[in-house]
Amino acid sequence: MHLVSNSGKPIEILLVEDNADEAEWTMDTLKDGRVRNRVHWVEDGEEAMAFLRREGQYAAVPRPDLILLDLHMPRKSGLEVLSEIKQHPDWRRIPVVMMTSSNLEADITSAYSRHANCYVTKPIDIDKFMAAVRSIEDFWLTVVRLPAA
Repeated sequence: MHLVSNSGKPIEILLVEDNADEAEWTMDTLKDGRVRNRVHWVEDGEEAMAFLRREGQYAAVPRPDLILLDLHMPRKSGLEVLSEIKQHPDWRRIPVVMMTSSNLEADITSAYSRHANCYVTKPIDIDKFMAAVRSIEDFWLTVVRLPAA
């Protein structure tokens, strides 16, 4: 049985990840989860901002209910994207989960200083990686009540 949002619609997730393998693992894990969701994947920070602005190929996309954001990406870093999201009046309430391989204290502090909702260090082992994604799904999509768009 798949759970749905309070409105009965699937949860819209924006995944911002430049590593295709990690994006695929994340999407597969979320697809197999118990919460009905739609994952929209973009490969870098510039694409993430185009998605949120609904520019070009993203003109008809829904507003995400949750953003899973990598830290180190080409063109625009996750921290830059996070800053823009949290400064925008229409997007600042969207929960942003930083998902990164970095466990540097400076990166963690920078993310929280820019109002990340949480910071998750991605395990290198695929089974542990998928377990981390399931934990994120369980907490953010079943325990927490997300704000209405």
